[in-house]
Amino acid sequence: MKKRLGTAWPPLAVFAGFIGVWYFYSGVILDEVERNISLPYFHNVVDIAFLDGENRSELLSATWTSAWIAGIGLAIAVALGLFFAVLMSQAKWIERSFYPYAVLLQTIPILALVPVIGLRFGFGIGARVIVVVIISLFPIITNTLFGLKTAEQGHHDLFTLHKASRVTRLFKLQFPSALPAMFTGFQISAGLAVIGEIVGGFFFGRGATDLGNRIQLYAARLRAEELIGAIALSAGLGISVFWFFGFLRNRFTSSWAEANHT
Repeated sequence: MKKRLGTAWPPLAVFAGFIGVWYFYSGVILDEVERNISLPYFHNVVDIAFLDGENRSELLSATWTSAWIAGIGLAIAVALGLFFAVLMSQAKWIERSFYPYAVLLQTIPILALVPVIGLRFGFGIGARVIVVVIISLFPIITNTLFGLKTAEQGHHDLFTLHKASRVTRLFKLQFPSALPAMFTGFQISAGLAVIGEIVGGFFFGRGATDLGNRIQLYAARLRAEELIGAIALSAGLGISVFWFFGFLRNRFTSSWAEANHT
């Protein structure tokens, strides 16, 4: 219990300080008109966005839609990222051929690609999934590739001595060594997947009702309480998937870490 309290109270104290600054800024810095259209009191956000049944249902439905679209895109990104990372780990010339394009994909502003994606693939769910894949692919490739290349040379020499095949070396040596880096990439990409889904929903504005087009609607209609509620749920969704992959990392790499320290 003491350990849990020691872990919980620092972020709770920061959150309490954040709420205090919020009330000070809304009540002292802003006048009533500015407060109503930009930053209402915290309790007003809770009352209107989450305690009102109709608004709560709308926000939770949009959150669920964003979650499964982001999940589909992230699953595709994981599959593609692992495939290209494994491919590039097998030969230097393959890495030199493909890696610059992975960097290029990361450096192109996603907002510049959104109109092109919409014009080519429409403005529905498929286009949002493509945005999620593009924005979340690079960390998976780089972290997995780094992890696959971190296996100790002595272990490689041992596998060579026993005339192990490439497949055996990959699954028995490189993948176990790469697990910590891989899950770090998954965590980063999980948060980016949520961002990509919301960006796609915000700019496409068609198809399924998600947090992106809810944010667009609330901003256009100056519904500040629901807007802040949607932003809070977006952050909560990103934190949840980040925590989930952190849990999986601890679950799957704890034995690896223990073996590495013995």
